[in-house]
Amino acid sequence: MDLMNDDFNETYLTFGGYVELHRYKFLYFVIMFTLYVLILCSNSTILCIIWIQKSLHEPMYIFIAALLLNSILFSTNIYPKLLMDIVSDQQIISRSLCTFQSFIYYSLGGSEFLLLAVMAYDRYVSICKPLQYATIMRQSTVNVLLVLSWLLPACQVASIAAVGTSIKLCSFTLNGFFCNNAIYKLFCMTPKTLSVYGMFVLFNTALLPMLFILFTYSKIFMIVYQSCREVRNKAAQTCLPHVLVLISFSCLCSYDVIIARLQIDLPKTAHFIMTLQIVMYHPLFNPIIYGLNMKEISKHLKRLFVKENSTNDIPCAVISTVT
Repeated sequence: MDLMNDDFNETYLTFGGYVELHRYKFLYFVIMFTLYVLILCSNSTILCIIWIQKSLHEPMYIFIAALLLNSILFSTNIYPKLLMDIVSDQQIISRSLCTFQSFIYYSLGGSEFLLLAVMAYDRYVSICKPLQYATIMRQSTVNVLLVLSWLLPACQVASIAAVGTSIKLCSFTLNGFFCNNAIYKLFCMTPKTLSVYGMFVLFNTALLPMLFILFTYSKIFMIVYQSCREVRNKAAQTCLPHVLVLISFSCLCSYDVIIARLQIDLPKTAHFIMTLQIVMYHPLFNPIIYGLNMKEISKHLKRLFVKENSTNDIPCAVISTVT
């Protein structure tokens, strides 16, 4: 459906990826709202712990905090609009806002890969060059790496978004419930230069960081294999969460890219369920993995909740004493 606003000369697109929204509107809203609250609370809790605890002001935990902040921004780019669409009569979005949402989506996705690459480099220096760690991973170096992790993908994706806004549309219904690669299927014709540049950006922001991560971890495992058991345990404790997050995020991103590039037409329900994985699981996966598997973070989480429980028990203890 092509909706035009004559006052602003704006084109509106329709989200056609929902499955029986009219029947399950309330259920969809409750599930999505609950998930968004869980994502915000879980990521923010660990983020605040890292911010408050001075013992966690080390490069490794700073990068974890950046990764959790990335998850919050990634989810906020999608969930508020998604929740409004669920309760609305029409699931529409302006083309300019759709382009912006797609830009943020892929920019933060690229930042995720680069942050994981930076974390892999931090672990490599820590385990393979421990005596040089303080010299290499200075605060200024950490700041530069963080800025580049967010800035480089944004600059590269911005070019694609800018070119995409000028391409004529022949269809106005997106096969999804947020703006991503599906918008390319609406173009009357996709320029080859845009496709080639898109592959170039994909290589720079996803494949190249993945290759770098695999290389650094292979070097880490080679050195750790020859070390004592204590070193192996410490390396596994800090590296395993990063590997699990990388595998999870890579699988979800692969689906997003493959569906768009190969023009695969999945059944509507299957496409809806698979697309949900991207916005549901990964933002929740990060705090669970780092909260449970990182010893120092887990320790502070336990202290936080034990302290809260102890505080809640005080009135009951006082009452029983008085009685």
